[in-house]
Amino acid sequence: MPSRNWTLAVVSLATAMLMLDIAVVNTALPAIATDLQTGLSGLQWVVDAYTLALASTVLSAGFLADRFGRRKLFLIGLVLFTGSSIAAAASQSIEALIAARAVQGLGAAVLFAVALALLANAFQDAKGRTFAIAVWGATIGGSFAIGPLAGGALTTGLSWQWIFLVNVPIGAIALWITLTKVRESKDPFPRSLDYPGQVTLVSGMFLLVLALLRGNEQGWGSTPIVLELTFAALSFIAFITIESRSREPMLPLGLFRNPVFTGTQLAVFSISASLFAVFLYITIYLQNVLGLSAIEAGLVFIPGTMVNFLVSGASAQIIPKLPIGVPVSVGLALVATGLGLFTSADVDSSWTVILPGSLIAMVGTGLVNTSLSGLALSILPERQSGLASGIHDTFRQGGIAVGIAALGAFIPAHAGLGGDKTAFVDGFQHALLAGAILAAVGAVVAAVLIRQRRAASAPELVTGPVAVEAA
Repeated sequence: MPSRNWTLAVVSLATAMLMLDIAVVNTALPAIATDLQTGLSGLQWVVDAYTLALASTVLSAGFLADRFGRRKLFLIGLVLFTGSSIAAAASQSIEALIAARAVQGLGAAVLFAVALALLANAFQDAKGRTFAIAVWGATIGGSFAIGPLAGGALTTGLSWQWIFLVNVPIGAIALWITLTKVRESKDPFPRSLDYPGQVTLVSGMFLLVLALLRGNEQGWGSTPIVLELTFAALSFIAFITIESRSREPMLPLGLFRNPVFTGTQLAVFSISASLFAVFLYITIYLQNVLGLSAIEAGLVFIPGTMVNFLVSGASAQIIPKLPIGVPVSVGLALVATGLGLFTSADVDSSWTVILPGSLIAMVGTGLVNTSLSGLALSILPERQSGLASGIHDTFRQGGIAVGIAALGAFIPAHAGLGGDKTAFVDGFQHALLAGAILAAVGAVVAAVLIRQRRAASAPELVTGPVAVEAA
């Protein structure tokens, strides 16, 4: 079936572009800071503008894909992401780069939301879907494997702008394949876009991350920070209230009655807010504390990311034979162990101090990512795969955004780029310990909640014409 093979190819290509972008940006951050004359806060926003926009809108992107067509939304996402990559490369100030990264996040939200939905529609048999998810997971691992090295090589050999320009030819090829080879699909009974839910979710996420990023500089008891945290809490309360009363919520709260669903989302949040969030600070540690170049820092990540790639591919054969919660809980336990080993990093350490923790954490990551992707699609019926994918990526990207801001709070304001190295390392070690604890909690939660041999499907969300007929 060439149609579904082309779908797998373009979804993997677009995913590779997204994951490469994350990996190469992390490696290039110190060079961006020097060229655009910004500090740690500016770099945090370069990453968080992307993840905030992604996490805040990926649910709505899933709804729009189910309603108007997944292929159509995928094309829009490719145009947004590729165009904003050009804008990011052309940025002459940190503010312009942050704005371009926010638009990139919107494009990525659409691509992430639609990727799993396209695969679910193209591969409806269990064996084919397992194969497709395995290829997709291996793509993620492979992209991370070459991403740090590619980012270091581009930054050192050319300039940091090329980490964004590399997206352009990839995006152009993906556009051609999608236009000519991918079949359209949509939900025959779509729901309406939840505007109040979208506004309150964006407000809550933005204010929370803003407060966490500025807390050290402004003072945690200062009026602006207290107000931001207060209004963030009120926004989240309003969001939950709206979702509980809405006829067609963007996040149906009833799904959380399914322990597998709840465990899956909490697990992906925990790995994102711990390991994925801490990569920013590991990169800064390698380059600004140990004095490695961008390409040398990229090489440090290669052994771990290659292990991730191999485990992601091999786990497709192993995971179906295990109880569904085992690879998730074991993987998160390995991530917690790896982050704990990272805490031995000091001001005078060799770069090899990163290797033991990196290898162990990446074995865990390979297990967790492949397992959770399959679970995310098993929760809802195929026709609502955009919703399932969107919810999963909301927790994933929200975890990264909140994790970067929260872990950064352990690093004193004066210890950022070019600041007090000893103070930076002290804060870095505390951030690593906090991340390890979060991953360990996630492992326990996964072991307790994700226990059925086969995920029980949540009740189908009956709305629109179907609801009328049922009444």
